[in-house]
Amino acid sequence: MNKIHIVSNRLPLSIAQADDGFSFTPSVGGLATGMRSIYKEFGGQWIGWSGIPSDDLSEDQLNEIDERLVDENCKAVHLSSEEINLYYEGFSNNVIWPLFHYFAQYIEYNVDYWEAYKKVNQRFADQVLEVADEGDTIWVHDYQLLLVPQMIREKKPGVTIGFFLHIPFPSLEVFRILPWRKELITGMLGADLIGFHTYDYERHFFSSVRRLLGYEVSFNQIHMEDRIILGDAFPMGIDYDKFKSKAEEVFRKSLPEKSELHKELEKYFLMSPDRKLILSIDRLDYTKGIPNRIRAFEYFLEKYPEYRNKVTLIMLVVPSRAEVEQYKLLKSEIDELVGRINGRFGLINYTPIWYFYRSLPFDNLIELYSSSDVALVTPVRDGMNLVAKEYIASRVNQTGVMVISEMAGVAKELGEAIIINPNNEPEIADAIHQALMMPLDEQRQRMRILQQRISRYDVFKWAAEFVAALKKVQAIQRNFLAKKITNDIKKSLVKQFKGAEKRAIFLDYDGTLVGFKNDPQAAKPDEELHEILTSLESDPNNMVTIISGRDRDTLERWLGDHKVNLITEHGVWLRRIGEDWEMIDNLNANWKPLIRPLLESYVDRTPGTFIEEKNYSLVWHYRKAEPEQGEMRANELKDELHTMIANHNLEIMEGNKVIEVKAGGINKGVAAMRFLNNKKVDCIIALGDDWTDEYMFRELPQSAITVKVGLKNTAASYKVESVSSVRSLLKALVE
Repeated sequence: MNKIHIVSNRLPLSIAQADDGFSFTPSVGGLATGMRSIYKEFGGQWIGWSGIPSDDLSEDQLNEIDERLVDENCKAVHLSSEEINLYYEGFSNNVIWPLFHYFAQYIEYNVDYWEAYKKVNQRFADQVLEVADEGDTIWVHDYQLLLVPQMIREKKPGVTIGFFLHIPFPSLEVFRILPWRKELITGMLGADLIGFHTYDYERHFFSSVRRLLGYEVSFNQIHMEDRIILGDAFPMGIDYDKFKSKAEEVFRKSLPEKSELHKELEKYFLMSPDRKLILSIDRLDYTKGIPNRIRAFEYFLEKYPEYRNKVTLIMLVVPSRAEVEQYKLLKSEIDELVGRINGRFGLINYTPIWYFYRSLPFDNLIELYSSSDVALVTPVRDGMNLVAKEYIASRVNQTGVMVISEMAGVAKELGEAIIINPNNEPEIADAIHQALMMPLDEQRQRMRILQQRISRYDVFKWAAEFVAALKKVQAIQRNFLAKKITNDIKKSLVKQFKGAEKRAIFLDYDGTLVGFKNDPQAAKPDEELHEILTSLESDPNNMVTIISGRDRDTLERWLGDHKVNLITEHGVWLRRIGEDWEMIDNLNANWKPLIRPLLESYVDRTPGTFIEEKNYSLVWHYRKAEPEQGEMRANELKDELHTMIANHNLEIMEGNKVIEVKAGGINKGVAAMRFLNNKKVDCIIALGDDWTDEYMFRELPQSAITVKVGLKNTAASYKVESVSSVRSLLKALVE
């Protein structure tokens, strides 16, 4: 793998301005920890904002920052105060953040925010383009830079791009309310690999891709015209060993070495050895469920009065966006709730809630983790939440109980924790009681399993897994390119075609010569297609056959004036040039009354679906149905059909958004070979787009030029991306 470049909103360094210049301090925790080894190991650059508004600095100061960053393999995107206000505080934090966390009432629909977001994303992309070479890998991070992958892709298609979203991706019903929804999805689809913390977020994203842009999603692959995009879940970890070793160090400290906080905690336990501490650590944000948590603790003290004067909730709230109105109101609500509970249940020597509105140094955090009997992490929506993992890693004596919200991404990994609904205050209160009553043996058993799990999948494993998935994507793309018709291959095929004396050309119709339409009758041939067919058939050495699943009446109406052979209904009917229709094999339609009622029941149950009846087949179309429901119903229908046709000579054909039941024993491969019987041809070329054409690719001689339209696995010798690529190839054959 070539160089790997990291792109995030912030650099992995904290830059502070002083009288004598600037200080550069490495950021700790989270993304900076996991990525620092990646971009340096692979010789890349880290592109991000410096953290200081550019209009606060002179040109010389900006140059000084840039020069100092060279030694760290970093490159700064300098942003003005206005850009920070509109792009970061505006669109990122007042539009995307509330939307993706299901707080739609806080969204500010401001066009100026959107324009600034596009402009700044382009600035980030331009900085990447300056340092990235063809063949490099670029890993873009988080919601502030959703447009960057596509912006890079447009200018440098030869790079591999990964994107990771560190917050939830919402359900379609929430995401679709955003006016710029398609632009954001398109921006993300510039990546080759898109990562999420959980499968739920991945599933929501795929649903939006299907419903908003209409791309096909197969398993965890998005099929676009020119490439395959992989989506997957990678639950982010922490630097487990760092937290564990620091916690062990805290236990070993002598009294003089201990911090004031640690001494106060020990004094607390000396005064009341049976007292318990519950820990709550959060950034000030409406997604964290802090008021719910405080009210639940109040309910706990009401319901279990025996714990008054015995249990203290330590609440550490880290200041954030204090100038924003919603955050001011949230801070006021928290202050009021804490004051009310402390006034109601407090005693001279007992304060129910120890409330700190500040950030604490790393060592103090470890002391809190190590000293608290219960960790209470109850966000109403959270992409991952690493506080829960940090608490678990710090419990070196393997005691302690984790109470976690089911709305946090981390809950998927913490099955041994007590999992609660963050909006159910009585349930949280009962969970606190369960945690405090849990025997030590059970605590250790649960904690041991949790520690084993998160120690195995730490932040370094997370980063390595994502890089490994990028290599997998590259292999998938290479597999496609191995069969892709490049310009050189096209020249070779044209030369082979023109050098032949007699040529047989088999062309599928829908998805090959024309694009798919919601209404099948709307897919009439356009002027360009008529011209291509006329050019092909005008050469007496060409024997052109349209081979399609369409019914014979439709194809005759659309193409009857052309000098082409027609094979319809997947090989049932044949009309040679200038002759009448003939049946390739003796078939009957006596089975239709058996199957039709089942298909009709699926039409009734699935809005947007309909039945098409052909001479010897019945087709259930679901292109107009809701994508997820259509696919679910299609799978149900196939299961029922397999049971019904067991004793009949019938086949189930699955095309593009269609399920077709037809008489067995005949398919495009059989029909093509029977058509060629006793005909002397020295060049055969066949083009098709779905799995019904695979019969043709497999049955034709190995010397045939077989071409698959699309990126799926195929028995064909070559691949092209789209209908336009097919037409380009056919034009080259007749030029």
